[in-house]
Amino acid sequence: MSEQKPRRKLAAILAADIVGFSKKMGENEDRTLHNLKACRAITDESIETYHGRVFGSAGDSVIAEFASPVDAIVAAVEFQRNMRDRNNEVAPEDQMQFRVGLNLGDVIVEGDNLYGDGVNVAARLEPLAEPGGICVSGKFHDEVRRKLDLGFVSSGPQEMKNIEEPVHTFMVEIGSSSKVLEAFTVPTPAEPTPPAASAPATTETKVPAIAVLPFTNMGGDPEQEYFADGITEDIITNLSLWRTFPVISRNSSFTFRGESHNLKQVAQELGAHYIVEGSVRKGGNRVRITAQLIDAEEDHHLWSEKWDRTLEDIFDVQDEVSEAIARRVAPSVTGHEQNRLVRKRPENLSAWEEYLQGLRSFHERQRTDYEDDGLTQARQHFQRAIEMEPSHSDAHAFLGLCSMWELVQRITKDPEQTLDEIMAHGRKAESLNHENPLALMSISAAYFFQGDHPTALDYAQRAVKLNPSYAFSLSMLSLAQVHSGDFQQGEESILNGIELSPADPDLNHFYGTLYFALLGQGRYEEALVVIDKALRQHKVGLMLGFRAAVLGHLERGQEAKDALDRYLTLRPNLKTRDDYRRIFVPNSALADPIIEGLVKAGWETDE
Repeated sequence: MSEQKPRRKLAAILAADIVGFSKKMGENEDRTLHNLKACRAITDESIETYHGRVFGSAGDSVIAEFASPVDAIVAAVEFQRNMRDRNNEVAPEDQMQFRVGLNLGDVIVEGDNLYGDGVNVAARLEPLAEPGGICVSGKFHDEVRRKLDLGFVSSGPQEMKNIEEPVHTFMVEIGSSSKVLEAFTVPTPAEPTPPAASAPATTETKVPAIAVLPFTNMGGDPEQEYFADGITEDIITNLSLWRTFPVISRNSSFTFRGESHNLKQVAQELGAHYIVEGSVRKGGNRVRITAQLIDAEEDHHLWSEKWDRTLEDIFDVQDEVSEAIARRVAPSVTGHEQNRLVRKRPENLSAWEEYLQGLRSFHERQRTDYEDDGLTQARQHFQRAIEMEPSHSDAHAFLGLCSMWELVQRITKDPEQTLDEIMAHGRKAESLNHENPLALMSISAAYFFQGDHPTALDYAQRAVKLNPSYAFSLSMLSLAQVHSGDFQQGEESILNGIELSPADPDLNHFYGTLYFALLGQGRYEEALVVIDKALRQHKVGLMLGFRAAVLGHLERGQEAKDALDRYLTLRPNLKTRDDYRRIFVPNSALADPIIEGLVKAGWETDE
């Protein structure tokens, strides 16, 4: 009698394993086993709910079979999302993440166990998944892709140990699973709710904003941080030029550098709907950039990609990344908007790296009065970039902005010469690229501090038109408006700037500008709230004077006098109204209201 042949069947196999389990066991066995038990309850419940069967389990690993690949992937998606929710609620040392591999293949049945390539491939797919992620085989993908509203990202063919042919692999976009899980969930009856009282007939829809978080420097060399930062800044700039959706400013996005992120919370803090994350690895003449676009509100990975290029191709890669992201966010963007992405590129890579280091010094400067080493270092980097490449428009523009801040931070010893430098660098930058918004910003600042507010307003409007997502352009526009006497328009502009950059290191100046708009409209209580916000962030001498003035208008008596005394301690030579006009913005519509407030606070002038 012939020996009975092994029974075979087609099955969907799920293989899952906990990331870093051995290390956790080495640190605290009891705690790790307790957490493992809690996590296994989550995985096993989902597997059982979707008609699966666990047939293998060793320590932290799980292997299960499903008759349907659809059931298998829905179970995996559900327990990964439930695991993520658990991790958000427990201490970091109690968090656990699974990697999951899914395969559809022929298996050998022996008792309660399954064997064969169908199982082996699933086990090989599991370590390829990201922590908290799912990796599936091409065969599995082909079976489910048209049946579920899930997103997949191809990760190409992969060689696998003891598997004869390479296996094509796909990563599942976990964030795209909301609709899938809803389709497989039986809704519970909702309790009747009373009709909403006075619900608005229509809801204003806002164009969703996008925030680019600082790309991670994967090279391990702290000296290369500026390179990753520069890549991020160029992508922010490129995205801003689309003008189809607002882009959160660099200064606000970079407040999250070096932190582990809860993306939904980050998005809420920045007022963004979409988040871009990525990494940069530079080695020799090669650079690898990865980027992913996430719908933070839906926790949905919309897109991810990787580029391996030489440094000579770096600008092509930046434009490709920007265009891919922009097309995902606003697929209707074509024609003229796309052409705006094509910017003049520097020909000298060494000059470009000097420029990137200048950007980092500029943005991370101390912002202190009278002396600022970061600003000095930024100027040196930008000057070296220009020496290497005289046609570098952005470096010229930032030299103009360095001079502007030297004026604002009272660092300059010769204000007239500094004003000339702001204008000269702005004009040079504009001559090299007449559509450079940074150049127009510098020119606007020069005219503003000269007291020519109509011309400053014209250049600021042009800068905002070229890049409506650069918050400081809106700040400059608002300054020109309020000092010209257009307080309501100035309020609107600066509120837009604050919305684009809610965590900006220069937010105190933004609030100072909003103070001008409110003071000019006689809204003194609101102006006081705003100037107090500015002073909480950074105590600047001139803002103490603004606070004293508004307290004077509010007739706060001793409180106003105390604020005035603190201000005059810093400005002992302030004796007459003309003294104040000389240190304030020339030809400003706000000079007299502020002086009037200081007098009401108790300022006794010599005139």
